Amino acid sequence: MNSPRTMNPVNVIETRGLSKQYPGTAALVEVDYKVRRGKVNVLIGENGAGKSTLMKLLAGAETPTSGEIWIDDQIAQIADVRSAEKHGIGIIFQELNLFPDMTVAENIFAGNEITQSGVIRSKMENHQAKVLLERLHIAIDPRTRLGDLYVGQQQLVEIAKALSKHIKVLIMDEPTSALSKAEVEILFRIIAQLKEEGVTVIYISHRLEEIMAIGDCITVLRNGRLVAEDEIANVDIPWIIEAMVGSSKKRFAFEQHAIGAEVLRVKDLALKRSNGIYAVDHVSFSVKAGEVIGIYGLMGAGRTELLESILGANPLALGEIELAGRAIEDMPIPKRIEAGVALVPEDRQKQGMVQLMTILENMTLSSLEKFTRRFVGALTRDRQVDAAGDIVKKLAIKASSVDAPITSLSGGNMQKVVIGKALLTRPKVLLMDEPTRGIDVGAKEDVYKTISLLARSGIAVIYATSELDEAMAVSNRVFVMASGKLTAIMERAQFDSERIVRASTPATAVV
Repeated sequence: MNSPRTMNPVNVIETRGLSKQYPGTAALVEVDYKVRRGKVNVLIGENGAGKSTLMKLLAGAETPTSGEIWIDDQIAQIADVRSAEKHGIGIIFQELNLFPDMTVAENIFAGNEITQSGVIRSKMENHQAKVLLERLHIAIDPRTRLGDLYVGQQQLVEIAKALSKHIKVLIMDEPTSALSKAEVEILFRIIAQLKEEGVTVIYISHRLEEIMAIGDCITVLRNGRLVAEDEIANVDIPWIIEAMVGSSKKRFAFEQHAIGAEVLRVKDLALKRSNGIYAVDHVSFSVKAGEVIGIYGLMGAGRTELLESILGANPLALGEIELAGRAIEDMPIPKRIEAGVALVPEDRQKQGMVQLMTILENMTLSSLEKFTRRFVGALTRDRQVDAAGDIVKKLAIKASSVDAPITSLSGGNMQKVVIGKALLTRPKVLLMDEPTRGIDVGAKEDVYKTISLLARSGIAVIYATSELDEAMAVSNRVFVMASGKLTAIMERAQFDSERIVRASTPATAVV
């Protein structure tokens, strides 16, 4: 009689020689990865290191070129997402996989509807969704249309959707990239609760302080290979950075440069939400050529709405906007871009790129007139390739060719293409909404350097961020927003993290 099989008490998942080859690219090379049972397994690496590819293989979204996946000491055949779920593996992708025109409850149970005699039981779905949301401490009516929620709230709905399935391993790919500090704390409480319930978590993040706080063990990938693994208690941030980039990397150092004349003036800019509350509450400020402005605020502070209103994406916005002495508040978006305003949006997938296009096509999409022959209208490909190639080098974009599909890039490299698209419009004022969202520590340095380079060339850069350190990293001044209001403006010599955080609290009076 055979003895009963016992589960590996240490590892719930092991990969053995796992490799994934794409045309011209080795995304993963013979990776032996161990997922510790009942732990928060941090997975980290620079963009293009292979993190997302490895997770897609575990979650059934991709199939390996070679190698094996073992679950509880047995080889697992994971052919698709359904089979991964049968093995107890669920994933929350970095880019939201939800339906904006469906309700919260409908999204949570999409593909796993609660039915009776072939009819969806909406009342039961709403009840079950309410239970899940309460478990996450989210005060959202499950009947709410998902598209009416903030990105951060939608991310929490994605987590609730994953928890609606019977999973033993939950993969979280950049789960806090769009969450406020309060929402992050809720997520961390949920992760702690999941661990107590025996759920294993694989956690991908580029926020180093965050992974030190939440992680139990860490695995580092570099160029598709597993290069380091250890317990979080045994490592520090310098160790992580060195493992990621291959050597100690010098941190960005702010350098003063000449500031020019006023290039942008905003006066009494206001935008009401549908509920009558101001998303942007009569904001006024001016920015000079070559100046870098960091806008810091919590989720719902109005940062995104402010930038979109300057670009013209919110037609109901009221107020005065002058660019280089010229009134632009009545101009449509194309005319504002032509006048010298460009925006790098927060949601690169929906607003910053066309997934069916190549890197080259995406990067030149907003500046096609610069690449057309006069009187003929035909595109000059050589000029497009040269311009895109320059951006690829400047932003250190990892791509086999500018003609590769943009979907072949990692999330961070996609973001760099979106930034490059804005730069090719030759803006006087560059607006950047969370430009380093989902970007690793090395790529962040590249973005910081790019911002500094653009500012030294005379471009005014205004970037919104929910990361306090980032707000102060490259800024000449920091603007703080709360509840749509501009609550503080600080010169670099006045930067004070405690004062900035205090000003970002909605109850804080204008400073």
